Amino acid sequence: MPDITLRVNGATCAGSPEARKTLADFLREDLDLTGTHLGCEHGVCGACTVILDGRAVRSCLMLAVQAAGSEVTTIEGLAPDGGLGPLQQAMWDSHSFQCGFSDHPDAGEQQIREALSGNICRCTGYQSIIDGVLLAAERNRER
Repeated sequence: MPDITLRVNGATCAGSPEARKTLADFLREDLDLTGTHLGCEHGVCGACTVILDGRAVRSCLMLAVQAAGSEVTTIEGLAPDGGLGPLQQAMWDSHSFQCGFSDHPDAGEQQIREALSGNICRCTGYQSIIDGVLLAAERNRER
């Protein structure tokens, strides 16, 4: 098993995953970061999305060894001091559940709908997710 080192949510992490272990499984099983969800395990639903070196990637399609030396941000990395980050709080307030990331801090409803088109939601209807993202954008403008 190869030894790898990467930075996850600002902390240096090391492990020895099997060569065929996905980044999603490594994050969940080896690092106990269960906020990265597995849905389809085919890269379609978006539930496993993480930020790798500044880009959103489907962690179920990537091997852990491919992330060696990289910077990874999971949903846990968005929470300041164990609390909720602004996007997380807005989703909570809107009673929505969504895995993934938003990279447009001031998105309108049409942009949100287009961005969510690649994520399949099995938890809620899409309207509460759109409401949550709109609320986060509104709160971001007020800051």
